[in-house]
Amino acid sequence: MFSAAAGDEDEYDGGTEDFGGKGAGSGRPRSPLAVRMRPRSLDEIVGQQHLLQPGSPLRLLAAGGGATGPAGPSSVMLWGPPGTGKTTLAHVIARGPGRKFVELSAITAGVKDVRRVMDEALTARDLHGTTTVLFLDEIHRFNKAQQDALLPGVENRWVVLVAATTENPSFSVVSPLLSRSLLLTLKPLTAEDIEQLLLRAVEDERGLARTVELAPEALEHLVRLAAGDARRGLTALEAAAGVAWSEAGDDDERAGPVIVELGHAEQAVDRAALRYDRAGDQHYDVASAFIKSMRGSDVDAALHYLARMLEAGEDPRFVARRIVISAAEDVGMADPTALQTAVAAAQAVQLIGMPEGRIVLAEAVVHIATAPKSNAAYNGINAATADVRAGRGQGIPAHLRDAHYPGAKQLGHGKGYVYSHDEPHAIARQQYPPDDLVGRDYYEPTANGAEREISARVERLRKIIRGK
Repeated sequence: MFSAAAGDEDEYDGGTEDFGGKGAGSGRPRSPLAVRMRPRSLDEIVGQQHLLQPGSPLRLLAAGGGATGPAGPSSVMLWGPPGTGKTTLAHVIARGPGRKFVELSAITAGVKDVRRVMDEALTARDLHGTTTVLFLDEIHRFNKAQQDALLPGVENRWVVLVAATTENPSFSVVSPLLSRSLLLTLKPLTAEDIEQLLLRAVEDERGLARTVELAPEALEHLVRLAAGDARRGLTALEAAAGVAWSEAGDDDERAGPVIVELGHAEQAVDRAALRYDRAGDQHYDVASAFIKSMRGSDVDAALHYLARMLEAGEDPRFVARRIVISAAEDVGMADPTALQTAVAAAQAVQLIGMPEGRIVLAEAVVHIATAPKSNAAYNGINAATADVRAGRGQGIPAHLRDAHYPGAKQLGHGKGYVYSHDEPHAIARQQYPPDDLVGRDYYEPTANGAEREISARVERLRKIIRGK
């Protein structure tokens, strides 16, 4: 349920296994490469330099002070994508003087586990002068009661809480706990960061200890597939090295390291990691970028985000709904057929399902992205809604009211109404809006696409109807 380690010695066990080939030394540790290469100090951390400046809260906390000095909060909330260093930072903080490291996983731990850690932390502080660093992974999975159980320990500084989450804490962490912690945002690692980590792992005695060399093409492939995730990059490197060693065999007379070629890397990992949470920030961020790309007429970017959502397992019906909305909001009357395409695509996806549904969605995306754009209809309904909410447009002209029920004519309903089809071009000159909205224009067509002709027609219609 939880683990504790005083002083946090080397994080892998002492056992080894044969790595194979000359130069492997006494063997490699059994623990994964990503664990063996975990930085032991802030200076070894690659990336996140915006959080590691001299005098920064993290450096103060790692050195043994509060997150913002002796009087500041001693707990931090680390928010960032997977593989960006959240767990590593917790381990580095735990290496401070007089500290004990305790790790809980929000997936398996409950309120009893939290309270047990708090009780033990209080005892360790009062009897032994030891500070407990509690690392809580995936805190967003804790419910309100579980998060509330952390408050006494955080409030009274029985523990230094280091909580990690891949979801926006503003939505997933209770306010009292969030207000007592320093929120630090971790950024995805750059390609240069990942490359530096991989090359370090090849050279370092804790890693592959120069038993392999990376061909430039293999290094580039591994960096790209890591997608900013250090753990994934190191795992892929270890797998590629294993493939290379397996292919090279166990020749004890082999001179020099084994070369990891592109083929070895491709065989080890063939698909990039996708950062996407269907209930979190990535869901909304990618969907937002998708819609804005269609609106901005960048068909290539729109197809990229479509593929990204579908590959991550997004519900294709959700994607189809976004396309329908964009067709009406962003294309509108500049190309009325765009909405027809979008609705047809939404229906087709439900009919045929995936993976073929991606083809239908792609056709709709291409139509929306390349179509002329107009948000005139969207702006029109918004303006009309604003007037209604402001109390404008009271009443209905008497000649437009229902005159079919008994007594309606005595009230003047329908009197003076002109039947449009009795007039030339089926357009009658008469008042349609309420008195206080006469002359109010909601729909302002653009000169884009089909709306260019609609604009001229609307102008003629208004002149006839309003008698101008």
